[in-house]
Amino acid sequence: MSNSSEAVKALQHEVDQWIRQVGVRYFSELTNMAILAEEVGEVGRIMARRYGEQSEKESDKAMDLGEELSDVLFVLLCLANQTGTDLEAAWRRKMAKRTERDEARHKGNPKLG
Repeated sequence: MSNSSEAVKALQHEVDQWIRQVGVRYFSELTNMAILAEEVGEVGRIMARRYGEQSEKESDKAMDLGEELSDVLFVLLCLANQTGTDLEAAWRRKMAKRTERDEARHKGNPKLG
């Protein structure tokens, strides 16, 4: 097992322990899906204002992109745990598919050169 897969398993376990010790219980899957949408929206707000064309309001300047991305990751890990999804195994499968599909595609793309 590689370090990255161990890290994903460790994060899933850490979130599960936190939920059991501090969070009382998982929110329902649908509630967590709605929370995920909210958190992704907060990341989108930062990206649009800080890196895109929208002007950044004074209240937006205090938002920390790393914390917002961590919120997204936390909720993703919750959803994985409560649906019995092994993210490490899913990650390996998906990366293999991406590599097979995109191995030559991106290298030959003049837009990326």
